[in-house]
Amino acid sequence: MLHAMRPVLLVAALLAVTAHAFLGFGSGSTHKDDAEWGHYHNQAQLEAKLGEINEKCPEITTLYEIGQSVEGRPLVVIQFSTTPGEHIPTKPEVKLIGNMHGNEPIGRELLLRFAETLCNGAINNDKEIVQLLNSTSIHILPSMNPDGFELALGTEPAQRQWLTGRSNINGVDLNRDFPDLDSIFYELQKIGVPKFDHLLSLFEDNVDRQPETIAVGQWTLSLPFVLSANFHEGDLVANYPFDAAIDENSQKTAYSASPDDGTFRWLAKSYADNHAHMSKNDHAPCDGTSQDAFARQGGITNGAKWYSVAGGMQDFNYLATNAMEITLELSCEKMPEGSQLPRFWEDNQKSIFEYVWKSHSGVKGMVVDAMTGEPIKRAVVWIRNGTETVPVKHPVTTWSEGDFYRVLPAGKYEIIVAAEGYDIAAKNVTVENKVRDSALVVNFALSPAADEPSENEQEQIAELVNEIARRR
Repeated sequence: MLHAMRPVLLVAALLAVTAHAFLGFGSGSTHKDDAEWGHYHNQAQLEAKLGEINEKCPEITTLYEIGQSVEGRPLVVIQFSTTPGEHIPTKPEVKLIGNMHGNEPIGRELLLRFAETLCNGAINNDKEIVQLLNSTSIHILPSMNPDGFELALGTEPAQRQWLTGRSNINGVDLNRDFPDLDSIFYELQKIGVPKFDHLLSLFEDNVDRQPETIAVGQWTLSLPFVLSANFHEGDLVANYPFDAAIDENSQKTAYSASPDDGTFRWLAKSYADNHAHMSKNDHAPCDGTSQDAFARQGGITNGAKWYSVAGGMQDFNYLATNAMEITLELSCEKMPEGSQLPRFWEDNQKSIFEYVWKSHSGVKGMVVDAMTGEPIKRAVVWIRNGTETVPVKHPVTTWSEGDFYRVLPAGKYEIIVAAEGYDIAAKNVTVENKVRDSALVVNFALSPAADEPSENEQEQIAELVNEIARRR
């Protein structure tokens, strides 16, 4: 199990929000930008830069520490919001994580520059950044593995091997260190148990997990994150769940579709299509093989089809929480020369912004008690695609304030909401995703049930959903 993390430490006071809004991003790099961003920031420089951004934009940022690395380096997050440090119901929470593998620091630098771009856009009252920050809460963790990064940075490039600094300082690959919830999902699927989500309560092992894994795992569980991405190197592709093959023993590479396979493909394509090269057939495959010529398949890949990974972070997000996460591979070369970083920013800038905007796709809303108006937490929200007879086997649950979020491509859907002690409710909707800064708002007021609920809430919900399917 993930161990308890010490309380989050806020390292910047929350200040009042100004009356006007902010936002927008620049059109291109300058020589000054290249001088400032054409090198890797070590840990001290990264912390100083985050502090500088926070001081420059105190009304819309806060810094907080989610934990520390093995060697005691802080894992620092900068949050951008018009209400920093506070969750506002129906305002989606997004997180972006870089440098999970210490020798893959392009994402670290891109996220640091993304943070400065948001701040500068706010100061300059850029229209797009204003709109984004007014509607979204963005959490940025530039480095998940600062110890591995410092080891890689301190090694001469000629002596730096493919794996130098990849793992944390204990030699553990952090992207293999999360609870393996895929195996639980596959086993439940095999024996026909109707449990498809929030599987962490069913997980138990005797592994002592790394402090970086514990910190990020607890952080992931601490807020109703809607969308997430983690940045890597070693190829040029957007990778989506599932990362682990269904039969790990017999097939090391086999397409393993999640219940939200179509939505994940759409999310991955949104990043790849907005990237300067990822989905374009203008570059050779990183490994030189036609099998991994990802540009020919739109710049995206199913994780397990590429190679199977157990204990990965993106599948943990999907199976332990409501968050949808993809993994972004940004370069064939790991830790390229710092002078190349401005080009990587140009290649990825639009993709990062467009991906964050995807947190406003699909539906969101409030679930409350019809009699009292009080929010209902842990209500279960199912989605049935209009072309299917049964709901997607991956519901989301409401947060403590009664809010829910479900990222979806455009289409016709039925939303089915069930909560213990209440009558089930359903609404048909058409999702167009034409409003950029808000998902379709669909609220529910549930009536208290006359009959006593069954002992097993999940079985009750599954039975209700199946009954709806049988009526069609």
